[in-house]
Amino acid sequence: MQGAEGLLEVQAIDTGADRLRTRRDLLVSGAEAAAARAEADAAENVLGELGLRIDAIGRDQQRTEHEIDSLTQKSAAEQKRLYDGSIVNTKELESLQREIENLTRRRTDREDELLGMMEERETLEANAAAARAESDRLRARADEIATSGDAELVQIETELRALTTRRETLVRDVDPELLELYDDLREQKKGVGVAELVDGVCQGCHEKLSAMEMDRIKHAEGVRRCEHCRRIVVLR
Repeated sequence: MQGAEGLLEVQAIDTGADRLRTRRDLLVSGAEAAAARAEADAAENVLGELGLRIDAIGRDQQRTEHEIDSLTQKSAAEQKRLYDGSIVNTKELESLQREIENLTRRRTDREDELLGMMEERETLEANAAAARAESDRLRARADEIATSGDAELVQIETELRALTTRRETLVRDVDPELLELYDDLREQKKGVGVAELVDGVCQGCHEKLSAMEMDRIKHAEGVRRCEHCRRIVVLR
């Protein structure tokens, strides 16, 4: 019969099997696929919101361009009247000049606004391009998870059967009482019933044992156990 040393490989098998079962449960529940779909949907929503903002600023830009064109045409018409000799009254000429100045000022303001819109639209379109790439990536990932889940489940079951067979072979050579203690500890200690003791540090709880505790363990009869976590320990 093997002692605690023989349990280390059993522990490695049990840890691997626990990891596989956790992964299997996640796949069976569909939680990973659902999370991937939700992430892809959220990315598409961001892309949609950017598209709406681009459309809105496009409409504002078009209205502003029309307003600039209208002001330009009106200013040109007033400039023509100013110099074609049709107006000879000084007060009317002064009023016309003020109107032309007002039109020029309004057009300049609209042109500044248009420039700001163009810059904002350029930024939004760059953000939309990045959002589209991210949305495509996340949607492809969601599709991949959905289609690969069944194949991965088959692989997990194959690996679990192999680990189970290997464990059954190993535990035949382990003392039944020691194995029972190990199984009990695994339930109590988050799946880890036996750990190596390396340079005075328990690899189960990662606590360093004092020189007195180490001496007690080294000279202990029967099963050696960590003074802190009470796991079975194997000296290295």
